[in-house]
Amino acid sequence: MVILEHLMTSFIAAAAFGIIFNAPRQSLFKCGIVGMLGWIIYMIMYLNDMDAVLATLLASFVVAVISQVFAKMYKTPVIIFSVAGIIPLVPGGLAYDAMRNFVQNDYNAAINLAAKSFMISGAIAIGLIFSEVINQIIRNARLNAGARRMR
Repeated sequence: MVILEHLMTSFIAAAAFGIIFNAPRQSLFKCGIVGMLGWIIYMIMYLNDMDAVLATLLASFVVAVISQVFAKMYKTPVIIFSVAGIIPLVPGGLAYDAMRNFVQNDYNAAINLAAKSFMISGAIAIGLIFSEVINQIIRNARLNAGARRMR
């Protein structure tokens, strides 16, 4: 039952942010799917005792790959799927807890939470960038192979 709640919540969050970011109406369901898959990857890794930062890195990489596939399939910009799909992975609650601890003068806990929040945010960025770099390498290899055949 808990897994179903996670599936539904992550789907709704990603689709709702698609609405907020003015994604085309026909892509909202796909945005929800991307966010849901990213969150499930994260949850599977995290529940199997993987560090939250590494689980987030893997999940954001998967979100970026699926976003690129959907963008190509549906002839839509990648950013529509990747931004909405990343939303469930953003460490908003962790950042909130860090700020709350700062306000309550519990600096040790605040710094630990803030550091973890920054690392998770960095893992999201690295996952997105790594996916795009691999995509560019593959695209350039295909272009070069096609150019060699033309000679």
